[in-house]
Amino acid sequence: MTIEEKLKEQISENNILIYMKGTPYEPRCGFSAKTVQILIDCEAEFSYVDVLANEEVRAVLPSISDWPTFPQVFVDGELIGGADIVSEMHESGELKKLLNS
Repeated sequence: MTIEEKLKEQISENNILIYMKGTPYEPRCGFSAKTVQILIDCEAEFSYVDVLANEEVRAVLPSISDWPTFPQVFVDGELIGGADIVSEMHESGELKKLLNS
Protein backbone atom coordinates (compact mmCIF):
# COMPACT_ATOMS: atom_id res chain seq x y z
CA MET A 1 0.00 0.00 0.00
CA THR A 2 1.40 3.40 -0.97
CA ILE A 3 1.43 6.32 1.44
CA GLU A 4 -1.23 7.99 -0.71
CA GLU A 5 -3.49 4.94 -0.39
CA LYS A 6 -2.85 4.76 3.36
CA LEU A 7 -3.78 8.43 3.83
CA LYS A 8 -6.95 8.10 1.77
CA GLU A 9 -7.90 5.03 3.80
CA GLN A 10 -7.32 6.89 7.10
CA ILE A 11 -9.45 9.79 5.90
CA SER A 12 -12.30 7.54 4.75
CA GLU A 13 -12.29 5.30 7.85
CA ASN A 14 -12.48 8.07 10.48
CA ASN A 15 -15.56 10.25 10.95
CA ILE A 16 -13.44 13.09 12.36
CA LEU A 17 -9.70 13.09 11.77
CA ILE A 18 -7.12 15.75 12.52
CA TYR A 19 -3.62 15.70 11.08
CA MET A 20 -1.70 17.79 13.58
CA LYS A 21 1.68 18.61 15.01
CA GLY A 22 1.96 16.61 18.22
CA THR A 23 -0.91 14.85 19.98
CA PRO A 24 -4.14 16.13 21.55
CA TYR A 25 -2.45 15.65 24.93
CA GLU A 26 0.80 17.33 23.90
CA PRO A 27 0.24 19.58 20.88
CA ARG A 28 3.48 20.92 19.44
CA CYS A 29 2.12 24.04 17.78
CA GLY A 30 -0.39 26.67 18.81
CA PHE A 31 -2.64 26.12 15.80
CA SER A 32 -2.91 22.40 16.53
CA ALA A 33 -3.59 23.12 20.22
CA LYS A 34 -6.34 25.60 19.35
CA THR A 35 -7.99 23.25 16.87
CA VAL A 36 -7.95 20.29 19.26
CA GLN A 37 -9.45 22.45 22.02
CA ILE A 38 -12.28 23.48 19.68
CA LEU A 39 -13.02 19.83 18.85
CA ILE A 40 -13.04 19.03 22.58
CA ASP A 41 -15.34 22.01 23.25
CA CYS A 42 -17.73 20.56 20.64
CA GLU A 43 -17.59 17.21 22.47
CA ALA A 44 -16.40 15.57 19.26
CA GLU A 45 -14.87 12.11 19.24
CA PHE A 46 -11.95 12.35 16.86
CA SER A 47 -8.87 10.49 15.70
CA TYR A 48 -5.53 12.12 15.09
CA VAL A 49 -2.25 11.62 13.27
CA ASP A 50 0.94 13.32 14.48
CA VAL A 51 2.61 14.60 11.32
CA LEU A 52 5.83 15.32 13.21
CA ALA A 53 6.18 11.60 13.98
CA ASN A 54 5.84 10.66 10.29
CA GLU A 55 7.70 12.80 7.79
CA GLU A 56 6.17 10.91 4.86
CA VAL A 57 2.62 11.86 5.93
CA ARG A 58 3.73 15.44 6.46
CA ALA A 59 5.25 15.57 2.99
CA VAL A 60 2.51 13.80 1.01
CA LEU A 61 -0.79 14.88 2.64
CA PRO A 62 -0.75 18.47 1.30
CA SER A 63 -0.74 17.12 -2.27
CA ILE A 64 -3.76 14.90 -1.51
CA SER A 65 -5.77 17.50 0.40
CA ASP A 66 -4.63 20.50 -1.65
CA TRP A 67 -4.01 22.26 1.69
CA PRO A 68 -0.44 23.32 2.51
CA THR A 69 -0.46 23.70 6.30
CA PHE A 70 -1.28 21.78 9.47
CA PRO A 71 -3.52 21.07 11.24
CA GLN A 72 -5.93 19.64 8.70
CA VAL A 73 -9.37 18.54 9.88
CA PHE A 74 -11.42 16.03 7.90
CA VAL A 75 -15.09 15.32 8.64
CA ASP A 76 -16.76 12.38 6.88
CA GLY A 77 -13.89 12.19 4.38
CA GLU A 78 -13.96 15.89 3.46
CA LEU A 79 -11.36 18.47 4.39
CA ILE A 80 -13.05 21.28 6.28
CA GLY A 81 -9.84 23.26 6.79
CA GLY A 82 -7.24 24.28 9.31
CA ALA A 83 -7.18 26.25 12.54
CA ASP A 84 -8.63 29.51 11.19
CA ILE A 85 -11.54 27.93 9.33
CA VAL A 86 -12.34 25.56 12.19
CA SER A 87 -12.26 28.51 14.61
CA GLU A 88 -14.60 30.57 12.41
CA MET A 89 -16.99 27.63 12.04
CA HIS A 90 -16.94 27.12 15.82
CA GLU A 91 -17.73 30.78 16.53
CA SER A 92 -20.67 30.75 14.11
CA GLY A 93 -22.06 27.47 15.48
CA GLU A 94 -21.65 25.81 12.10
CA LEU A 95 -18.97 23.38 13.33
CA LYS A 96 -21.06 21.86 16.12
CA LYS A 97 -23.95 21.34 13.66
CA LEU A 98 -21.58 19.63 11.18
CA LEU A 99 -20.01 17.42 13.85
CA ASN A 100 -23.36 16.36 15.27
CA SER A 101 -25.02 15.60 11.93
